[in-house]
Amino acid sequence: MSEGGHWLTLFGRLNLRAFPFVRAWEDPTVSELIGAFAGALVVVGAFALVALLTWQRWWGRLFRDWLTSLDHKKIGIMYVVLAGVMLSRALVEAVLMRAQQSLAVDAPGIVAPEHFAQLFSTHGTIMIFFMAMPFLTGLINYVVPLQIGARDVAFPLLNSISLMLTAGGAGLVMISLAVGEFSTGGWSGYPPYTGKAFQPGVGPDYWIWAITLASLGTTMSGINIAATVYKKRCPGLHLTRMPLFCWTALCTAILMIFATPPLTLATALLALDRYLDFHVFTNDLGGNMMNYVNLFWLFGHPEVYILILPAFGVFSEVISAFSSKELYGYKSLAVATMAIGVLSFTVWLHHFFTMGQSADVNAVFGIATMTISIPTGVKIYNWIWTMFRGEVRFTAPMLFALAFIVTFVLGGLTGIMLAIPPIDYVVHNTVFLVAHFHNMLIPGLLYGMIAGYLYWFPKAFGFRLSEVWGKIAFGCWVSGFYLAFMPLYVLGLGGMARRSQALFEPDYRPWLLVAVCGAFLLLAGLVSLFVQLWVSVRDRDVNRVPVGDPWDARSLEWSVSAPPPEYNFATIPQVDRLDPFYWRKERGEAYRRPERYDDIVMPRNSWVGPLVGLTATVCAFGLVWHIGWLSILGFLGIWIPVVARSFVRDIHRTIPASEVEATDRRWLDRAHTVQPVPRERETEPANLGLARPFPPQVPV
Repeated sequence: MSEGGHWLTLFGRLNLRAFPFVRAWEDPTVSELIGAFAGALVVVGAFALVALLTWQRWWGRLFRDWLTSLDHKKIGIMYVVLAGVMLSRALVEAVLMRAQQSLAVDAPGIVAPEHFAQLFSTHGTIMIFFMAMPFLTGLINYVVPLQIGARDVAFPLLNSISLMLTAGGAGLVMISLAVGEFSTGGWSGYPPYTGKAFQPGVGPDYWIWAITLASLGTTMSGINIAATVYKKRCPGLHLTRMPLFCWTALCTAILMIFATPPLTLATALLALDRYLDFHVFTNDLGGNMMNYVNLFWLFGHPEVYILILPAFGVFSEVISAFSSKELYGYKSLAVATMAIGVLSFTVWLHHFFTMGQSADVNAVFGIATMTISIPTGVKIYNWIWTMFRGEVRFTAPMLFALAFIVTFVLGGLTGIMLAIPPIDYVVHNTVFLVAHFHNMLIPGLLYGMIAGYLYWFPKAFGFRLSEVWGKIAFGCWVSGFYLAFMPLYVLGLGGMARRSQALFEPDYRPWLLVAVCGAFLLLAGLVSLFVQLWVSVRDRDVNRVPVGDPWDARSLEWSVSAPPPEYNFATIPQVDRLDPFYWRKERGEAYRRPERYDDIVMPRNSWVGPLVGLTATVCAFGLVWHIGWLSILGFLGIWIPVVARSFVRDIHRTIPASEVEATDRRWLDRAHTVQPVPRERETEPANLGLARPFPPQVPV
C-alpha cells in the first residue's frame, strides 16, 4: 500500500489544511486570521481548563460529584452551564456578522463569503440546538421534580445519557472551529446546499452528526420528562394542581417525543445521500428535496413551541411570585398551553409558502397560523390580570417578564403579517423575517431562560444573585435587542436580502450601524450576567438564603432548603390544592417537623452517561472525517457500557433515616430562628430565605 493509502486508512480526509492555523499561514487574509484566532481560543481554552482542573486537583470532584452523578439537579445545572458556554460563542458570531454587514456596504468587509456562510450556519445551529434546548431542558430538569414532590426523574440514567449526547453534539460544533470547517447550509441544512455535489467537504457532516446526537438526546429527555410528570407526582397533586411550569414542561416533552424523530430521520437520510449516494433529497435519480423541507419543518415549527412554552411557564411562575397573587385564569392557561402544543403540528408549511404549493394550500396554513395566536393571546391577557392590583416588585426576573410581554406582542403582530401568504412572498427572503424570528425567540425564549435562571438560582446554590448587576444586564439585553433588530424590519421592507455577506445599497448603512451597536449591547448584556455571577459568588456569604424561600413563592420547590438535599424532600409532601406551599404558610403549617423519617433509596453514580457521550462523539468525528476504524471503535464503545450496565445489580444506595432526620432538623431549627422579612427588603442581606407571607386573597 502506498504512503497515501496508509494515510487515508489511518486519518481519512484529515490533513494539515484541515487546521485553520495552516490555512491562515498559507493565506493570511483577515478572514482566515479570524478563523485561526477562533480555533486557537478553543485549543487554548481546552488546555487552560485541563491545567486548572489539574492544578486545583478538581478532577476527582468533577467526575465523582458531577459528570457521573444521576441527581436531576446536578444534571440540570450542567445543561445550563453548557448553554452558557454555547451562548457565548453564538453571540460573538452574531456581533461579527453584524460588523461584517455594516462594513461591507460597497466594500469587502472583514469576512469572506464562505466564512460568513459558516458563521450564520453555526450561529443558528448553536442558538437553537445547543443554547436554547440545553437551557430549557436544564431548567425543567432542575425544577419539575421539585415542583411535583418527587425525589428524582423517572429514568435517572437516561437523563445522564441525554445530557452527554447533547454535550457531544455541542463538542463537535466546537471542534469544527479548530479542525476542519462547518456547514454553509444554514441552521436548517437544506439540500442541495448540504448535498455532496454542492459541499463535498466536511462541513455538512459536522452539522449532520452534531444534530443527530442532540436530537437523540432531546427525544430521550422528552420521554423522561413526560414519564416523570405522569408517574412521579406526589399524593394529591392532580394535573389541575400542578404549577404552570409543569404544564408547559409536560407539553414541551410531548412535542419533543413526536417532533424530534422527523429531524433525526431527515439528518439520517441526508447522511445516506452524502455517504452512500442514496439520492433521497437530490434533484435527480428519483430524489426530491421537498421531502427534506417537509421533514425538517415537521420538527421545526413544533420546535418553536418547544423553545417558547418553557419560557411561558417561567413567566407564569415569576409574574405570580412577584405580583403576590395566584395566577389569574389558571385553567385557561393550562388549556391554552395544550392547545398551542396541538396546533403547533398544523402550521409547518408557513415556513415555505414560497416553495410552490397552490394558493388554496397556502391559505389553509395561513389561517391555521393565525389561529395559533389565540391561545397565546389568552396567556398575555392572564399575565396582565395577574399583575392587576397585585403587589408588584420590579426585581430583575420581573423586569425581564415585563419586557417579554411588550416585545413578544410586537413580534407576534409581525407573525400575523407573515401568516398572510402574499405578504410572506414579498419579505420571505429579506431580513424582515430575521427580525421577526429573533423578535419571538430572544424575548420569548432567552428572556424567559434568563428570568428563570435569576429566579431559581438562590434555590440551586443557596445565595441570591446581585440585583444591581441583574438590572444592568436587563438594560443591556432589552435596549440591545431593540437597537439590533428593529432596524431589520425597515431594511427588510426596503428589500435587504437575508444572509447577505456584502451589500451595494448605501441607504442601508445607517440602519446597519444602529444594528451593530445593538449587537454590542447584547454582548454587554451577556458579559453583565457573567459579572453578576462573579460578584454574587464573591459576596455569597452576605446573600445566603438557607431557609429556601427568598421570594415568598407558592410551589413546593420553595418548601425545602437552599440548596435542596440530594433526595429533595425528607418526607414526600401531601397536596390538597393549587399553590400548596403558599397555603401551608398561610395556615401556619410550613416548616413543621414530620412525625417520622424513613430510609431513602437513591440511584448510585454511573459512568455510563459520560462513556456513551464520549464514544458517540468519537464515532461521529470518525464519520465526519471518514476514519473507518475510529467510527467502528466509537460505535462499539457506545454499546459496551450499556451492555455492561445490564449486569450491574448494585445500582442504588440507601440514605439512613437517622441521617435524613439530622439534616432536616438542622434546617428546621434554622428556619424557626430566622426573622422573616417583608417583600420590600427581599433583595437585602437580611433576607435569609424566610419571607413574611402576604395576606391571602381569599379566606383560608
